[in-house]
Amino acid sequence: MKKIYSRFLFYPLTGLALFYMSSCKKDGFLGQTVTSNLTKGTVFADSANTVAFLSNIYSGVGFSFNPGRFTYGGIDASSDEAEVYTSAGSTALAFESGTVNAAVITDDAYKNSYINIRAVNQLLANLPKSPIKAFAKTQMRAEAHFLRAWYYAILLKHYGGVHIVKDSIYNYTDAIPAARNTYAETVNYILADCDTAAADLPLTQTGLSYGRASKGACMALKSRVLLYAASPLFNGQSIGTGATKELVGYASYDKERWKLAEDAALALISTGAYQLNTDNATAPGYGFQHLFTLPLNTEYIFQLMRGSNADFEGLWQPPTRTGKNGAFPLQALVDAFPMANGKPITDPTSNYDPQNPYAGRDPRLNYSIIHDQSLMQVRLASGKTPIDIFIGTYLGRSTGPDAVNVGTRTGYYTNKMLDPDAVSQDFTHPTKRCWPLMRYAEILLNYAEAANEYSGPTTQVYQAIEAIRQRAGLNPYQLPTGLSQADMRTVIQNERRIELAFEEHRFWDVRRWKIADQTENVQTYGMEVDRNNSSVTYKTFPVRKRNFRTAMYLWPLPQTEVAKSAAMLQNPGY
Repeated sequence: MKKIYSRFLFYPLTGLALFYMSSCKKDGFLGQTVTSNLTKGTVFADSANTVAFLSNIYSGVGFSFNPGRFTYGGIDASSDEAEVYTSAGSTALAFESGTVNAAVITDDAYKNSYINIRAVNQLLANLPKSPIKAFAKTQMRAEAHFLRAWYYAILLKHYGGVHIVKDSIYNYTDAIPAARNTYAETVNYILADCDTAAADLPLTQTGLSYGRASKGACMALKSRVLLYAASPLFNGQSIGTGATKELVGYASYDKERWKLAEDAALALISTGAYQLNTDNATAPGYGFQHLFTLPLNTEYIFQLMRGSNADFEGLWQPPTRTGKNGAFPLQALVDAFPMANGKPITDPTSNYDPQNPYAGRDPRLNYSIIHDQSLMQVRLASGKTPIDIFIGTYLGRSTGPDAVNVGTRTGYYTNKMLDPDAVSQDFTHPTKRCWPLMRYAEILLNYAEAANEYSGPTTQVYQAIEAIRQRAGLNPYQLPTGLSQADMRTVIQNERRIELAFEEHRFWDVRRWKIADQTENVQTYGMEVDRNNSSVTYKTFPVRKRNFRTAMYLWPLPQTEVAKSAAMLQNPGY
């Protein structure tokens, strides 16, 4: 067999250990361990080093979610949620323009996932001889299996079926199999690792272990993977042909895959261990906003733990708050939020006023989007002031740095997950926020979608969606009775769009639903606000013509990897 030398899959142990040990987080169980000259022997012969090695595998779990992933935007800017910060080249811009290809796309999904999978395999191989108590080894082993499933799930949603290394730890001198496993085999491997992990993990983690993998996290990951697997792109409508057909999906449709996804979500819901963070007494929908400022809550199922930070403020806040480089929300996303009465703005009875477009809307709109005159914390001071995004003049003031086409390319900034009391680069106003990678609202939406596809809009489907709408502060929050399956599908897809905005869902959702050729082949728009004293005019304007082609339903594997062996088949269209 030809030897394949991959700089992504197979770093030598010493270099990998040095990388992981030196990049520890300082927060909670991700606390840093001081090390030097680490080798296989010194890492796993020491209990603290072994624990730190596992902690560093955790430290990478949020890379795909990261809204700064591509420097000028993340997955949000690669979808119809947002526009890139600049026209400079990036993976996000390549997706926007339809020019993405195997030579220019970032290799982080491939590289980071396999580096961490290899680290998991090193831990599993060496944990038995580490001087750690047996019960702790059992939990660490279980956490490692979950983390391996997590990174394979990242590979799966990017590429489809990938090479499963199992427990192997390859070195540069090894002959490495290059052929990809099928989509079905990759799904089954992830599910098996989740089950193995769940058997030895508590349902939830508390105290110093909060943020580590739990049985609930294993169940949530299964719910997500099975939902994707049941979806049109993979469930018998694969874009692959010939040798690639089963690499990028199932060969034939099976309705029972929806039932598997429904049951997986219901199993987690039925534990009663998680619940929506609800507070409509402080303000309508306040529980939705407040959730993202709480490092400890009952809605997060799996999260990247962080200490005091301004992670998202630094990306998304306007220039007057020293934010930079984050993507800008698009008008279509703003328009997707209904009125506070639950009716879409296109409904003539909704009371929507296009010349007062932000009044009377779903509270999640203001909690997710910064628009003209949104109140925001002042940097290095107390209190909140309105943001000026308008063009022209107002009371003698010239257009400011936050204005449309000056600070924002769309007339909007992102507010989702921002702490209303935190300001970028102001160390007197940080937040304790952690990053929500899986939360209970997603599981309710997973359940509703799978159950609706399998059985139609049952009472339980209504209840799941209405729980989310009630927490959002809609009044009334109830859906119209008598919805058809197609009607409910539309409701569910829009609820996912607005409830999970900027949480790394929309990009994947429109692909697995196989509607990206409709949602991505569009002219995108922003909002200009012209204010002159009491006269205010709102006008949409074109931002960019987006382009999408069938190949873009999946990512191309890095060209450097495909070039190493004819057995490493590229995804269709690349």
